[in-house]
Amino acid sequence: MNNQLQKIIDIMKMKLILFRGHYSKLTVIKRALTVIIAICLVQACKKSDESNNPVDCGGSTKSFAVNIKPIVQTSCAFDADCHGSGSPSGPGPLLTYMEIFNARSEIRSAVVSGEMPKGATLTSAEKNAIACWIDNGAPDN
Repeated sequence: MNNQLQKIIDIMKMKLILFRGHYSKLTVIKRALTVIIAICLVQACKKSDESNNPVDCGGSTKSFAVNIKPIVQTSCAFDADCHGSGSPSGPGPLLTYMEIFNARSEIRSAVVSGEMPKGATLTSAEKNAIACWIDNGAPDN
């Protein structure tokens, strides 16, 4: 066993000597830094998805009619400048269940990030209600 270990060590030393012979220390450091910087940039520029915006969905299931529709009506769908009738903003009007359901991914992202609603703020409870309702399949209940 000792002979085998010594052979492995000798082989590793030879490889290290050969590696050092081909590349200067500075070249190795530059390449390592380039790789590290590239990895950092890729991670920093990675598009965040919904799973990166966790919300507390503990408690009762959210109802479209009781919890979600009133928030949308008072904060989002009150005029054409936002998401009322004839709105060209974002996903367009958000007046019916189907319009809201079809835009659910955009709505979740904008609400959880705080990007929406414009000109108003939602409470944490309202943001969580919308996100949890969407995360639970956005049922028409």
